[in-house]
Amino acid sequence: MFRARQWSGLLGLLLAAVAGAQAGVTLNRPALQADPAGGAILTVPLSGKAAYRYFTLTRPDRVVVDVLSAHWPQSASPLPGGAGPVTAVRIANRLDGSVRVVLDLPATLPSFAALESHEGGVALVVRVGSNAGPAPVAAPVPVAVAPVVAREPEPAPRAAARPAGRDLVIAIDAGHGGKDPGAHGPKGLREKDITLRLSTQLAAIVDAEPGMRAFLTRSGDEFIPLRGRMERARAARADLFLSIHADAVYNRSVRGASVYVLNEKGATDEASRRLAARENAADLIGGVSLRAQDPMLASVLLDLSQGAALSSSIDVAGDIIQSMASVGTVHKRRVMQAPFMVLKSPDVPSVLVETAFISNPTEEQRLNDPVWRERLARSILGGVRNYFYRNPPEGSLIAALAGPKAPPVVEHRVQRGESLSALASRYGTSVERIRSANGLQGDRLAAGRLLRIPLAQET
Repeated sequence: MFRARQWSGLLGLLLAAVAGAQAGVTLNRPALQADPAGGAILTVPLSGKAAYRYFTLTRPDRVVVDVLSAHWPQSASPLPGGAGPVTAVRIANRLDGSVRVVLDLPATLPSFAALESHEGGVALVVRVGSNAGPAPVAAPVPVAVAPVVAREPEPAPRAAARPAGRDLVIAIDAGHGGKDPGAHGPKGLREKDITLRLSTQLAAIVDAEPGMRAFLTRSGDEFIPLRGRMERARAARADLFLSIHADAVYNRSVRGASVYVLNEKGATDEASRRLAARENAADLIGGVSLRAQDPMLASVLLDLSQGAALSSSIDVAGDIIQSMASVGTVHKRRVMQAPFMVLKSPDVPSVLVETAFISNPTEEQRLNDPVWRERLARSILGGVRNYFYRNPPEGSLIAALAGPKAPPVVEHRVQRGESLSALASRYGTSVERIRSANGLQGDRLAAGRLLRIPLAQET
């Protein structure tokens, strides 16, 4: 779906140019605490000096800090819960080598970010609330700013030009919920709980991705009828609907992920239902009211809208299953089709992801591991990113970022024994392009390193 949306609420951009800043600074486990004045303080210890940029966003309200040339390790999880006015904290690695720290707020509030001394080292400290401002300490903090030379004053740093365009809305639907627990694992793990945890992690990663914004159909243990999930995504004007589930069968040895889109029967049934109810329908299909059209034209419009949505669904599902194959077992390597109710949106590309078999003891354990869930969430986003950078919606920020010939990029974590030539062959690209995208000089790869792999462009 397409609509005009502008980035608003950019209050400022601060570049802390730290003398001798080291590349590859590591962020350690953060702490969030409420202060007596009704605000909150987030402290993120760093392994060394760092440069950062800080700004705020609205709709929804957020404080954002990008720590440059940095890394957020999986071992630093879990993130703290909310405190004071901060409802959630999200941290994610970005493709440009920075780490994005996001604080969710219920409303626009004063905020301040700075590097401060912390337990003999340095930390990124973000203050939110009425007391937001520099820390009340008398001693200077040598790592917070570069030394000032007594010359003519330098002009204030200007905000970097940001490409224009709206954020894509990615609706994430945590399967089941409330009175519907879904499937159970051998050790009692409930599908409704694990889908919500994974969906929340995926939403945080989506929100950290430039040009994307997550919308959760449910954020708690809530029962939502199947059609209500689809309609919530449509009301949010989603560009993509992702329904997250965990599969289950009697045979506990079965394992792996599958990805589904709507089949022809499901599309036909939904079209018939909507055409029969069009006289009373108040919503729009692809921005057009069916109620105002004669029956023949309404049928043609609905068919065109459904056809476009299903075609996009198949494409993005293919990208997702290919990306997920890099982090775990894939049960079905081709995109599956079924008449699932949640996939019946007439104008929003919709995909259902069976992330793993909760009935398999090994995969139940993995689903309960936040580190493994993060890898899984990143692989899902990798497929979504690949699709949208290959098919950027007009007027979106991703269209501006992609440019006319920008290739899609996937993330790959190096496994022991992998080589550049093998990765180039696997992803259909070249060794030179992988080297260039990651600043590599030679051919040696360290196990565990996260590589950015630009894919070959389609001609």
